[in-house]
Amino acid sequence: MAKVSIYLNFPGTTEQAFNFYKSVFKTEWSAPFMRMGDMPPMEGVPELSADDKRKIMHVALPTLAGIEIMGTDTLESMGHHTTIGNNTTINLEPDSKEETERLFNLLSEGATEIAPLQEQFWGALWGCCLDKYGIRWMFNFPLKKD
Repeated sequence: MAKVSIYLNFPGTTEQAFNFYKSVFKTEWSAPFMRMGDMPPMEGVPELSADDKRKIMHVALPTLAGIEIMGTDTLESMGHHTTIGNNTTINLEPDSKEETERLFNLLSEGATEIAPLQEQFWGALWGCCLDKYGIRWMFNFPLKKD
């Protein structure tokens, strides 16, 4: 079933923020903390520092009416900086690969900061863009495993 969630970027405070949000909404993790150090090594990507390995790569928490918030720490060591404007993303999880590709292609027309749709190690087709109106969109489509 397709869903929309809100993705939040933090400058190293994701864990504290999400523990706070968990206490506010009184819900349980839909995806517990995954740390940057949990990522497999990737070719061409420098090894992370011990501090960066402890930072949060992904977490998800239900809020109200089926809306989920997700979060990550931005890594300054990788040239990422959290500012008002890039700290919130609308995450789309369409029902099909074709719909994911259609939405990505349309929303990325005239976009900047495009991360093209690609298969990711967590088993999803993923991409991201900042559309021509300055809105950040992320796309996740889970790929079936054989």
